[in-house]
Amino acid sequence: MKDPGQVSRHSFYPFIEFTIESFKVKRTGPEGKLKRVQKLRPIAYASHVDCHIYSYYSLQLTKKYEQEIGRRNLQNCILAFRSLGKSNVDFAFDAFESIRQFGDCEVVALDVTGFFDNLNHALLKNAWASLLGQAQLPADHYAVFRSLTKYSTVNLELLYALLGVSMHNRDTAPARLCTADEFRSRVRGSKLIVKHTLDKGIPQGSPISALLSNLYMLEYDAAMKAFIDSVGGHYFRYCDDILLIVPPGVKIEAEALAVSEIGKLQLEINPKKTDRVDFSVTGCGQIASKPLQYLGFLFDGQRILLRSASLARYSERMRAGVRLAKATMNKRNAAREDRGEVARPLFRKKLNSQYSHLGRRNFITYGYDAARRMESQAIRKQLRVLWKRLQNEIEAA
Repeated sequence: MKDPGQVSRHSFYPFIEFTIESFKVKRTGPEGKLKRVQKLRPIAYASHVDCHIYSYYSLQLTKKYEQEIGRRNLQNCILAFRSLGKSNVDFAFDAFESIRQFGDCEVVALDVTGFFDNLNHALLKNAWASLLGQAQLPADHYAVFRSLTKYSTVNLELLYALLGVSMHNRDTAPARLCTADEFRSRVRGSKLIVKHTLDKGIPQGSPISALLSNLYMLEYDAAMKAFIDSVGGHYFRYCDDILLIVPPGVKIEAEALAVSEIGKLQLEINPKKTDRVDFSVTGCGQIASKPLQYLGFLFDGQRILLRSASLARYSERMRAGVRLAKATMNKRNAAREDRGEVARPLFRKKLNSQYSHLGRRNFITYGYDAARRMESQAIRKQLRVLWKRLQNEIEAA
């Protein structure tokens, strides 16, 4: 749907919302013990037609946004949600190389609290209109904006239960969950729709949300880049992860400005996730006051490493996967024995594919790819011991 008149009159469906549950492994307490911490992330998907509208407007705004950051010389600072042909591995490596070339420097890594959930609607609207060169949003753009700020959601599990769709086998779900008439009579009538009433926050998961988060930060990026350039440093932002690389003696001023400028957007920096690291060049090369954490990697001036928490999380998942495979094997072999059939051994090939370098896409292959691209022997050394750990877990009784 590309006609502005149609879009301005379009009735957007509620988002289908569900929560992605993941676990992070963190070091806590004075002894630095590893602790498993639950992390919940709400995701909202739009209807098929609505997705097409969001994608079309995202494309139009992206063209203008790229022109604007090019005009302001910000194209090398804003890393996430852009078609740069790079991944977090490349961005982390570029940042570490910038630190290496800098020599003596100070680095501050900052994290924005609840990024998507706290984007102020009025500020987002102004940034959107400004990008279009308008005092106010045109009717069609306003309709899209309103659908993302005054939106409604329907819980996925409750919706599937209402429509008789299995949560355990989503392949059986129909291509279209319901017709417009069914939506009005069954979904709306069941009172499953929840309205978003706050004056902040946009849904994560729509085709335009990522672009709008970058647009929201445009003036912040410009202000930080101007200051960092004035002191001869480097500024990088990957979504809500901010990295400041500055000469010695500047980190306090740089961090204070970062906190002040983010406050103008009615956002906050999470002090618990702020990381401050000093790098200096000695006769032994560049050293760090402590390893810098950035985009899943550690850098100590000499080596690039995977975070220990990432390795611990892999080990936890690997052990759980192997134990589940063994339990499944024992259950099926018991049934085979009852039928007088021969028991089958553990499917080691599948486990090796999931949890070792013999697979195609898993944590280990990701790690070896990162080691190759970052030229890190230290990462390779970290990964080698995991093969033995996997085999020991498989062989354990």
